[in-house]
Parts: sequence; C-alpha cells; structure tokens
Amino acid sequence: MRDTLVLNASFEPLSTVSLNRAVVLVLQDKAVVEQAHPVLRMRGADVDIPAPRVIRLCRYVRVPFRRRAPWSRRGVLVRDRHRCAYCGRRATTVDHVVPRAQGGQDTWLNTVAACAEDNHRKANRTPEEAGMTLLRQPFEPTPADAMLLSLGQEEIAALPEWLARDAA
Repeated sequence: MRDTLVLNASFEPLSTVSLNRAVVLVLQDKAVVEQAHPVLRMRGADVDIPAPRVIRLCRYVRVPFRRRAPWSRRGVLVRDRHRCAYCGRRATTVDHVVPRAQGGQDTWLNTVAACAEDNHRKANRTPEEAGMTLLRQPFEPTPADAMLLSLGQEEIAALPEWLARDAA
C-alpha cells in the first residue's frame, strides 16, 4: 500500500501513514492535501478526490524533540538503499563492521547493508581482517532523513523539490 507523507502545520515532516488513513484525515478536515497523485483517485458514493501523496495537518502537533533516529535492520537497509557496502549489489542482510562476537553493537555507525555472499565471506571478522573494503562509510541519519528515506526512491522523486532535496 502506498504511504503518504504527513507534514506538521509548520511544514516539517512528521511521519508517513497509509493512503487510507491520509484520506480519512483529509475528509475529517484535520489535514489538507499539499500534493496529490497525478492519476490515482479515491472514489466513494459521495466522494471523488485525488489520492494524496503529501498532506499537512491543520493544527500544529507538538512533538518531543528526537535527537536520534532509532536503529533497526530495516532502517539500515533503507539508509544504504538496499546496496551492499562491499560490492554494490542488492543487499538483503545487515552486517556488523565490528562483529558482535568482538563486542560490536547494533548501531548506525557499526552496521551496513550487505549481500548474503559478502556477509558470509566476512563472517566474524572486521573488514580489514577479511581483506574487504567498504565502498561507503556508515552514517547516522537524522530522524527526518530516516523517515523520508523510508518512503523509497520513487516516492521521494515525486515529492515537491523543496522537500525532496533534503532526502537526496
């Protein structure tokens, strides 16, 4: 199901919601559509509206300051765009740069996306010990970047330019 980006009343990204939830927020006058899908429409007995890609809440929602994006395996794969950090092919697993057996933790700076073959070849060694080089260094995304990256490349490309340039 398509995700819809939700902006606060101040235009800052808050979260993503399902398309159905976004339509409900618009129909309840809790949000307005900032950008709609050019072709897809939502139809009902009394309703015919374009499917929203980006909605903005009508009232400002105070959000506690999030200093860091929470780490997750899915988040690492999304951050690295499902590309292996060792060979550049499609990644399906997460590899610990410093293996857990050597005290490595589940953190943004210690994990990278990896293909199963390279993950198996590296095993319980550091990249230096395995004779492998990282194509790019792991980094910690901001909470807003992590949320925008979770939309996917095609969804990011469809966002307004002022919002998409921060996620690229």
